Amino acid sequence: MDNVKENPDYRNRGGIFADRFDAGEHLARMLGPDFAEDPQGIVLAVPSGGVPVSQVISHRLHLAFDLILVRKVQIPWNTEAGFGAVAYRGQTLLNQSLVDSLGLSEEQIREQIEITRQELEERNNDFRGGEPFPDLAGKTAILTDDGLASGYTMLAAIETIREHGIGKVILAMPTAPLHSLEYVAPYADMVYAVQIKEKGAFAVAEAYRNWRDLSRQEVVKMLRHPFGT
Repeated sequence: MDNVKENPDYRNRGGIFADRFDAGEHLARMLGPDFAEDPQGIVLAVPSGGVPVSQVISHRLHLAFDLILVRKVQIPWNTEAGFGAVAYRGQTLLNQSLVDSLGLSEEQIREQIEITRQELEERNNDFRGGEPFPDLAGKTAILTDDGLASGYTMLAAIETIREHGIGKVILAMPTAPLHSLEYVAPYADMVYAVQIKEKGAFAVAEAYRNWRDLSRQEVVKMLRHPFGT
């Protein structure tokens, strides 16, 4: 993967980051030499976990900030797992091999996609106040989350912003499994990954010493008052 930069000292290690803000600091240091104060740069966070990560990057590098609303399509009987992803008013991607192995019906698939779309509509109202998506024509978008899992969610985000005429797509991840990076990296211009895990089971939380899910109310507060302002 010629377009991937990582910190080799962190490969396969756990507990690297104190929290999501610390993960943002690590990424800001990696991204800084290439993107600091880029007038065409914009950091796009995937909520919820990507918001604190991205706010640090935006603040440290003096870049514009917004959200890219994309969400996994949940398996009906296991909401922690997904069989695809939907972007807000954008791409829908399904893991067809997983859909086939799960035996999901067309009705179940449609229902779960509609549930996901409704959730994204609510998030746009809560997080962005229903504002239209920013003009991305010719911009350099740095897409960030608190980690990469299967890659479907991020790929839906990438394909959606490509439709908006983006100039370059930069993927910035605190942690990611190697197989997912190999899947997603060809769709990005550059990928920055602080920590890559090569083998075995992967969980984003393993890269963090302090980890918990963020509530919608917490994300709203972060967006309204970055860094406690």
